[in-house]
Amino acid sequence: KKDIINLSHFFFFQAEDGIRDFCLSRGLGDVYKRQMLEYVKQVVRQGQELSIEERNLLSVAYKNSVGSRRTAWRALCTIEQKEKSKNSQHLNLLANFKSKIEGELTKFCYDALDLIDKQLVPNANNSESKVFYLKMKGDYFRYVAEYAQGDEHGKASSGAGQAYKEATNIATKELKTTHPIRLGLALNYSVFYLSLIHIS
Repeated sequence: KKDIINLSHFFFFQAEDGIRDFCLSRGLGDVYKRQMLEYVKQVVRQGQELSIEERNLLSVAYKNSVGSRRTAWRALCTIEQKEKSKNSQHLNLLANFKSKIEGELTKFCYDALDLIDKQLVPNANNSESKVFYLKMKGDYFRYVAEYAQGDEHGKASSGAGQAYKEATNIATKELKTTHPIRLGLALNYSVFYLSLIHIS
């Protein structure tokens, strides 16, 4: 297990070096991010409780994969609105590219959700870990709900709300009000209400 974590550290720091040192840093960074994610997933599949270090590595690995795509999707939405106002001939191209990004987001988000439901939450043996993973579950359902339409949006929104609520119930009983994970949960739960409940 520790050998795998040491390798994931290696890939993580190599990715950072690549970002600093090479012109083709984005391509190298993507490769190392995928490798780090795969190695951390191997640790998870061993069916043991993750250490805090391993848990944070897992969170960072998925954030690296999803974060850049969420940023790209938002940028495309902004460009698309501007192009619509001009009745641009590039709308189909933009729509296709946005659809591709959404497909990649769906893949990574549901991959994370599957890991959380089947491995991480069942193997969590303390309240802090359970709150961490349920918060993560709410986050990835929320990411899907940002771009999903129709029934898929409703399912993702409902999944996020249920996960955040369950995490909040545990955190209220078991974690101090100043605990960083509880504070992060409160922040993300409020973002969920603002962006998905209030607007809709």
